[in-house]
Amino acid sequence: MSEPIDTTNNPDARRPRTPWQLFWGRLRRRRFAMAGAWILVGLYGLALFAGFVAPGNHERQDRERFFHPPTLPRFQDWRLVVPRYEQTKGGPFVYKARTDDAKPVRFFVQGDPYKLFWFIPTTVHLFGTGEASHPVLLFGTDQFGRDIFSRILYGSQVSLSIGLVGIALSFSFGMLAGGAAGYFGGRTDTLIMRLCELIMSIPGLYLILSLRATFPPKLSSAHVYLLIVVILSFIGWASMARVIRGMALSLRERQFVLAARALGLPAWRIIVRHILPNTLSYVIVAATLSVPYYILGEVVLSYLSVGIQEPDASWGNMLTAAQNTEHLQSYPWLLAPGAAIFVTVLAFNFLGDGLRDAADTKSN
Repeated sequence: MSEPIDTTNNPDARRPRTPWQLFWGRLRRRRFAMAGAWILVGLYGLALFAGFVAPGNHERQDRERFFHPPTLPRFQDWRLVVPRYEQTKGGPFVYKARTDDAKPVRFFVQGDPYKLFWFIPTTVHLFGTGEASHPVLLFGTDQFGRDIFSRILYGSQVSLSIGLVGIALSFSFGMLAGGAAGYFGGRTDTLIMRLCELIMSIPGLYLILSLRATFPPKLSSAHVYLLIVVILSFIGWASMARVIRGMALSLRERQFVLAARALGLPAWRIIVRHILPNTLSYVIVAATLSVPYYILGEVVLSYLSVGIQEPDASWGNMLTAAQNTEHLQSYPWLLAPGAAIFVTVLAFNFLGDGLRDAADTKSN
């Protein structure tokens, strides 16, 4: 009589896991992907609570603090304090810290009014000194005396959300167009694919600038935001449609699709309920890797002064201050928005690579 099998340490005897559980297990083993995911969670959390975390309003100008250097808090007498800086006679916009005049950093202080979640009016900020004449400038100020840290937080609401909204629009339309082309075939396939090839044959940057030039130059930031999303979505759906079309060509001959067709289900119901869900593993990975393209698209447009306009903040229009090489050499903190763009794009790439490897069933 054979002995009973010990299942406590036998991995083959464990409870069977679903494909999504296997996918999550492979993803968790990729440290760079998880690091990128947590960085993105932090960035989008800061964007959501931008008004609360920012010490002040992103449009407020301080005419006494043009090109003010970063004021990092430090410990003094067991308290976190911020020294006051005053201009010296060594040249324009040269500041010197006064250690004898320091204010303690307090949390949950009253400050500039804003709307939390865009509809709750409040004046409570996460940190600050409580005095407008003694601000906390973590990243310094720009050429107009505006707090760069606050503007980066407010700008993240534009730059980060454009990627998600643009992906949602372009990929939704691309999946429907590609699914229809692959399922119906014939003239529908030919028409959709020729349109995709036409869009993909035009250089993306020139097409963006051409489409943007067709609209009035004086538009509100809300209209420009929607316009950028529409332009980037119009450009991005073609490549997704081509890939989904190829996947739909193979899926339409599978048994579950033939069974749905035999039951008399409408064509669009078969596409949406049976074909497109089987492409989600690819779509999720492709979407993660494509979000940086949309973020950089907004940055390029705003950098070229055809995107989000002053005084509203986005990471692209904030980088226009770094065009002046003299300012860049003297005030390197103007590149702080570039660092935010670099970290965001790198985090998305890490996460996208990890998702791609986790979706590969042959990987360990």
